[in-house]
Amino acid sequence: MVKARETLIPKPVEPAPALVDPPAAASVVGLSKRFGKTSILENISFDVAQGEVLVLLGASGSGKTTILRIIAGLEMPYTGKVILHGKDVTELPARERGVGVIFQAYALFPKMTVEKNIGYGLRIRKRKRKEIKEKVNELLKLVQLEEHRKKYPSQLSGGQQQRVAIARTLAYNPEVLLFDEPFGALDTQTRVHLRREIRALLRKVNVPSIFITHDQEEALELGDRVAVLNQGHIEQLGTPLEIYSHPATEYVATFLGAANLLEATVQNGGLQVGSAHLTAMLDHTQFQDGDCVKIVFRPEDVVLSTSEFVRSGAAKISAGRIEEISFVGAYERLRLRLDRGEECRADETPYYLTTETPESQPTKSIIATRPKPDAAATKLQIGDRVVVAITSFTVLPASKR
Repeated sequence: MVKARETLIPKPVEPAPALVDPPAAASVVGLSKRFGKTSILENISFDVAQGEVLVLLGASGSGKTTILRIIAGLEMPYTGKVILHGKDVTELPARERGVGVIFQAYALFPKMTVEKNIGYGLRIRKRKRKEIKEKVNELLKLVQLEEHRKKYPSQLSGGQQQRVAIARTLAYNPEVLLFDEPFGALDTQTRVHLRREIRALLRKVNVPSIFITHDQEEALELGDRVAVLNQGHIEQLGTPLEIYSHPATEYVATFLGAANLLEATVQNGGLQVGSAHLTAMLDHTQFQDGDCVKIVFRPEDVVLSTSEFVRSGAAKISAGRIEEISFVGAYERLRLRLDRGEECRADETPYYLTTETPESQPTKSIIATRPKPDAAATKLQIGDRVVVAITSFTVLPASKR
């Protein structure tokens, strides 16, 4: 008698569950704001994840403070919603939103010690004395002010007062932290030191945070992402690297540090800049042969050579003459006047120089920077003629400002 062979039926493999992004900790959806007939904000939308730091960067009058006040409940939007941890809080008063706001003026109580300032919000919420003491001790340790607990605000530095203000806000466990240009009243050295401390502190507390600032360096150092605002609109939202290296508009390029812009023409799938032809990976749904465009490149993307040979990875764009040389600490900054090449028909002044402001001025000059080792290896002087090449650039439509 032969025993039948058992047949093993494999268990069906269940599909892996789809990865779902966690819901945003804070969102604004379609915010607009008007004062009379003047539009301050137009259709502002963004999300902030748990533990993320989003920086709203813009010039005075761009609308960033208005956004912060709407999220905090200090202003009502004309249209749109504010959603915190999945709850629509647009109609809720400020005290019921669970939002902590840290202003440039720290608003510490001058006749209260550090520990009493920190515990103030808990006392008015009628928390138990033991709970207040434990929370204050925890926060003093977190902001590294344990040895200053008995001091008054007048006995503290500006940076220490800022940390007290943050600890006081953290005491009642806010769901979102809002920072209204918190380092504006501090000197440069203190600002640099304190924003590194605050960045490390925010990583520890894991609370979604929104900063507003007009300081580009501050935005790049603090933000996980940065939203660049211009006249009530978000021009670009992305990581600091994305918006610095690949600006979406001319405004973003020029507001976020020094940038050079040159007119170019799309030809044979590449770019014609004067007499030079640059190889470029172009989106042919956006750029067609014959189109006038702009290329954007940073001063550190410029390579200078005293001969016709340029280093590998750099593309020659022109020759030029050095007009100005400045020593700026870690690097040397040069202003060069380029030779005039064939111009794009859309604009009679193909060369632009932009520095720290979004205002572009017609000129044939560009800015280049060289680190100290390069400057020491090849000495250049005003009046020297050099070959100009670039290592990286971004292409923008000529009309995209």
